[in-house]
Amino acid sequence: MARFSDKRILITGGTSGMGLAGAQRIQAEGGRVAVTGRNASRLQYANSVLHDNALLLRNDASLEADIDALGEAVEKWGKLDGLWLNAGYAELGELESVTAEAFNAMMNANVRGPMLQLARLSPLLNPGASVVVTSSSSTYEGAATTSLYAATKGAIVAMARSWATALAPRGIRVNVVIPGPIETHFRDFMPETARQQFESFIVSQVPLKRAGKAEEAAAVALFLLSSDASYVTGSQYAVDGGLVRY
Repeated sequence: MARFSDKRILITGGTSGMGLAGAQRIQAEGGRVAVTGRNASRLQYANSVLHDNALLLRNDASLEADIDALGEAVEKWGKLDGLWLNAGYAELGELESVTAEAFNAMMNANVRGPMLQLARLSPLLNPGASVVVTSSSSTYEGAATTSLYAATKGAIVAMARSWATALAPRGIRVNVVIPGPIETHFRDFMPETARQQFESFIVSQVPLKRAGKAEEAAAVALFLLSSDASYVTGSQYAVDGGLVRY
Protein backbone atom coordinates (compact mmCIF):
# COMPACT_ATOMS: atom_id res chain seq x y z
CA MET A 1 0.00 0.00 0.00
CA ALA A 2 1.15 3.54 -0.70
CA ARG A 3 -1.77 5.65 0.46
CA PHE A 4 0.48 8.50 1.55
CA SER A 5 2.86 8.79 -1.41
CA ASP A 6 4.02 12.40 -1.75
CA LYS A 7 1.78 13.43 1.18
CA ARG A 8 2.83 15.54 4.14
CA ILE A 9 1.25 14.59 7.46
CA LEU A 10 1.72 16.30 10.83
CA ILE A 11 1.06 14.38 14.04
CA THR A 12 1.03 16.29 17.32
CA GLY A 13 1.99 14.09 20.24
CA GLY A 14 3.71 11.79 17.79
CA THR A 15 6.79 10.69 19.74
CA SER A 16 5.27 7.62 21.39
CA GLY A 17 2.25 5.33 21.41
CA MET A 18 -0.41 5.73 18.74
CA GLY A 19 1.18 8.82 17.24
CA LEU A 20 4.57 7.21 16.71
CA ALA A 21 2.99 4.02 15.37
CA GLY A 22 1.07 6.15 12.90
CA ALA A 23 4.17 8.07 11.87
CA GLN A 24 6.04 4.85 11.15
CA ARG A 25 3.23 3.49 9.02
CA ILE A 26 2.89 6.76 7.08
CA GLN A 27 6.56 6.52 6.21
CA ALA A 28 6.15 2.88 5.20
CA GLU A 29 3.33 3.96 2.89
CA GLY A 30 5.39 6.58 1.13
CA GLY A 31 4.53 9.70 3.10
CA ARG A 32 6.53 12.43 4.77
CA VAL A 33 5.77 12.96 8.42
CA ALA A 34 6.33 15.63 11.06
CA VAL A 35 5.80 14.89 14.73
CA THR A 36 5.72 17.03 17.86
CA GLY A 37 6.44 16.20 21.47
CA ARG A 38 7.36 17.80 24.78
CA ASN A 39 9.66 15.14 26.22
CA ALA A 40 13.29 15.34 25.06
CA SER A 41 14.02 11.64 25.54
CA ARG A 42 10.93 10.61 23.60
CA LEU A 43 11.85 13.02 20.81
CA GLN A 44 15.28 11.42 20.69
CA TYR A 45 13.76 7.94 20.56
CA ALA A 46 11.34 8.99 17.82
CA ASN A 47 14.26 10.36 15.84
CA SER A 48 16.05 7.02 16.09
CA VAL A 49 12.92 5.23 14.81
CA LEU A 50 11.93 7.67 12.08
CA HIS A 51 15.51 8.60 11.08
CA ASP A 52 16.21 11.64 8.92
CA ASN A 53 13.05 11.33 6.89
CA ALA A 54 10.90 13.02 9.53
CA LEU A 55 10.62 16.53 10.92
CA LEU A 56 10.73 16.40 14.73
CA LEU A 57 9.63 19.43 16.70
CA ARG A 58 9.78 20.04 20.41
CA ASN A 59 6.43 21.69 20.96
CA ASP A 60 3.92 22.11 23.80
CA ALA A 61 0.29 22.46 22.73
CA SER A 62 -0.55 24.30 25.95
CA LEU A 63 1.81 27.21 25.19
CA GLU A 64 0.58 29.96 22.87
CA ALA A 65 4.11 30.79 21.70
CA ASP A 66 4.67 27.16 20.72
CA ILE A 67 1.49 27.14 18.66
CA ASP A 68 2.75 30.01 16.54
CA ALA A 69 6.19 28.36 16.33
CA LEU A 70 4.50 25.21 15.03
CA GLY A 71 2.81 27.22 12.30
CA GLU A 72 6.10 28.81 11.29
CA ALA A 73 7.80 25.40 11.12
CA VAL A 74 5.05 24.00 8.91
CA GLU A 75 5.23 27.04 6.62
CA LYS A 76 8.89 26.20 6.00
CA TRP A 77 8.26 22.45 5.68
CA GLY A 78 5.34 22.62 3.27
CA LYS A 79 1.55 22.57 3.22
CA LEU A 80 -0.21 19.66 4.85
CA ASP A 81 -2.28 16.86 3.35
CA GLY A 82 -3.12 15.49 6.77
CA LEU A 83 -3.16 16.66 10.39
CA TRP A 84 -3.60 14.38 13.39
CA LEU A 85 -4.20 16.41 16.55
CA ASN A 86 -3.15 13.72 18.99
CA ALA A 87 -1.29 15.59 21.77
CA GLY A 88 -2.81 15.56 25.24
CA TYR A 89 -2.46 14.12 28.71
CA ALA A 90 -4.57 12.62 31.49
CA GLU A 91 -4.71 12.80 35.25
CA LEU A 92 -7.12 10.88 37.44
CA GLY A 93 -8.55 11.98 40.77
CA GLU A 94 -11.63 12.36 42.90
CA LEU A 95 -13.92 15.30 42.13
CA GLU A 96 -12.87 17.02 45.35
CA SER A 97 -9.22 16.97 44.31
CA VAL A 98 -9.72 19.09 41.18
CA THR A 99 -8.13 22.51 41.57
CA ALA A 100 -8.31 25.61 39.39
CA GLU A 101 -4.66 25.06 38.48
CA ALA A 102 -5.26 21.47 37.39
CA PHE A 103 -8.37 22.48 35.46
CA ASN A 104 -6.59 25.25 33.58
CA ALA A 105 -3.55 23.11 32.80
CA MET A 106 -5.54 20.25 31.28
CA MET A 107 -7.95 22.51 29.42
CA ASN A 108 -5.00 24.43 27.97
CA ALA A 109 -3.28 21.27 26.74
CA ASN A 110 -6.26 19.17 25.67
CA VAL A 111 -8.77 21.77 24.46
CA ARG A 112 -7.27 25.20 23.89
CA GLY A 113 -4.15 23.69 22.33
CA PRO A 114 -5.88 21.75 19.52
CA MET A 115 -8.31 24.62 18.90
CA LEU A 116 -5.53 27.18 18.45
CA GLN A 117 -3.32 24.74 16.57
CA LEU A 118 -6.02 24.12 13.97
CA ALA A 119 -6.80 27.84 13.77
CA ARG A 120 -3.12 28.51 13.04
CA LEU A 121 -2.63 25.57 10.68
CA SER A 122 -5.92 25.78 8.76
CA PRO A 123 -4.47 28.07 6.05
CA LEU A 124 -1.68 25.52 5.61
CA LEU A 125 -4.03 22.61 4.82
CA ASN A 126 -4.23 21.67 1.17
CA PRO A 127 -7.67 21.38 -0.44
CA GLY A 128 -8.96 17.88 0.22
CA ALA A 129 -6.79 17.42 3.30
CA SER A 130 -7.90 15.37 6.30
CA VAL A 131 -7.90 16.26 9.99
CA VAL A 132 -8.15 13.65 12.74
CA VAL A 133 -8.49 14.46 16.42
CA THR A 134 -7.97 12.07 19.33
CA SER A 135 -10.69 11.90 21.94
CA SER A 136 -11.11 9.07 24.48
CA SER A 137 -13.62 6.46 25.57
CA SER A 138 -13.46 8.25 28.94
CA THR A 139 -15.90 10.73 27.41
CA TYR A 140 -18.59 8.05 27.51
CA GLU A 141 -17.54 5.81 30.41
CA GLY A 142 -18.71 8.01 33.28
CA ALA A 143 -15.87 6.85 35.55
CA ALA A 144 -15.80 8.65 38.88
CA THR A 145 -12.14 9.65 38.72
CA THR A 146 -11.98 10.96 35.15
CA SER A 147 -14.39 13.90 35.15
CA LEU A 148 -11.84 16.56 34.22
CA TYR A 149 -10.11 14.46 31.57
CA ALA A 150 -13.44 13.28 30.16
CA ALA A 151 -14.62 16.88 29.93
CA THR A 152 -11.62 17.85 27.83
CA LYS A 153 -12.08 14.90 25.51
CA GLY A 154 -15.81 15.56 25.21
CA ALA A 155 -14.98 19.10 24.14
CA ILE A 156 -12.76 17.69 21.40
CA VAL A 157 -15.73 15.76 19.97
CA ALA A 158 -17.91 18.87 19.96
CA MET A 159 -15.21 21.00 18.34
CA ALA A 160 -14.54 18.43 15.63
CA ARG A 161 -18.19 18.36 14.59
CA SER A 162 -18.10 22.12 14.05
CA TRP A 163 -14.73 21.94 12.31
CA ALA A 164 -16.14 19.38 9.89
CA THR A 165 -18.83 21.87 8.86
CA ALA A 166 -16.45 24.82 8.72
CA LEU A 167 -13.84 23.10 6.55
CA ALA A 168 -16.15 21.15 4.24
CA PRO A 169 -16.29 23.91 1.59
CA ARG A 170 -12.55 23.36 1.09
CA GLY A 171 -13.04 19.61 0.76
CA ILE A 172 -11.29 19.08 4.11
CA ARG A 173 -12.62 16.26 6.24
CA VAL A 174 -12.55 16.19 10.07
CA ASN A 175 -13.08 13.03 12.09
CA VAL A 176 -12.52 11.75 15.62
CA VAL A 177 -10.79 8.59 16.78
CA ILE A 178 -11.86 7.41 20.23
CA PRO A 179 -9.33 5.04 21.78
CA GLY A 180 -10.24 2.86 24.70
CA PRO A 181 -7.63 0.95 26.73
CA ILE A 182 -4.61 1.04 24.43
CA GLU A 183 -1.16 -0.22 25.39
CA THR A 184 0.81 3.04 25.41
CA HIS A 185 2.72 5.17 27.91
CA PHE A 186 -0.39 7.28 28.48
CA ARG A 187 -0.96 6.16 32.08
CA ASP A 188 2.68 6.15 33.14
CA PHE A 189 1.96 9.07 35.49
CA MET A 190 0.21 6.59 37.82
CA PRO A 191 2.06 4.49 40.42
CA GLU A 192 2.79 1.06 38.96
CA THR A 193 0.42 -0.89 41.23
CA ALA A 194 -2.41 1.60 40.76
CA ARG A 195 -1.87 1.61 37.02
CA GLN A 196 -2.01 -2.17 36.78
CA GLN A 197 -5.18 -2.31 38.89
CA PHE A 198 -6.84 0.43 36.83
CA GLU A 199 -5.93 -1.16 33.50
CA SER A 200 -6.99 -4.63 34.68
CA PHE A 201 -10.37 -3.26 35.74
CA ILE A 202 -10.91 -1.46 32.43
CA VAL A 203 -9.86 -4.48 30.37
CA SER A 204 -12.27 -6.66 32.36
CA GLN A 205 -15.09 -4.48 30.98
CA VAL A 206 -13.97 -4.90 27.36
CA PRO A 207 -15.89 -7.55 25.39
CA LEU A 208 -12.72 -8.54 23.52
CA LYS A 209 -11.01 -9.04 26.92
CA ARG A 210 -7.73 -7.39 26.03
CA ALA A 211 -6.14 -4.00 25.66
CA GLY A 212 -5.60 -2.68 22.17
CA LYS A 213 -2.21 -2.11 20.58
CA ALA A 214 -0.98 1.31 19.55
CA GLU A 215 -0.77 0.05 15.96
CA GLU A 216 -4.45 -0.91 16.01
CA ALA A 217 -5.54 2.58 17.06
CA ALA A 218 -3.15 4.19 14.59
CA ALA A 219 -4.56 2.07 11.76
CA VAL A 220 -8.00 3.61 12.26
CA ALA A 221 -6.58 7.13 12.44
CA LEU A 222 -4.65 6.52 9.21
CA PHE A 223 -7.76 5.21 7.49
CA LEU A 224 -9.42 8.53 8.33
CA LEU A 225 -6.36 10.48 7.17
CA SER A 226 -6.26 8.62 3.86
CA SER A 227 -8.36 8.89 0.73
CA ASP A 228 -9.93 5.56 1.69
CA ALA A 229 -12.21 7.68 3.91
CA SER A 230 -12.91 10.29 1.23
CA TYR A 231 -16.65 10.40 2.02
CA VAL A 232 -16.30 10.34 5.81
CA THR A 233 -16.44 13.54 7.84
CA GLY A 234 -17.91 14.62 11.16
CA SER A 235 -17.73 11.02 12.38
CA GLN A 236 -16.44 9.24 15.49
CA TYR A 237 -14.60 5.92 15.30
CA ALA A 238 -14.20 3.99 18.54
CA VAL A 239 -11.15 1.75 18.89
CA ASP A 240 -12.02 0.27 22.27
CA GLY A 241 -12.70 -3.45 21.87
CA GLY A 242 -16.41 -2.78 22.35
CA LEU A 243 -16.00 -1.04 25.72
CA VAL A 244 -18.45 1.79 25.16
CA ARG A 245 -20.78 0.42 22.47
CA TYR A 246 -22.48 3.80 22.03
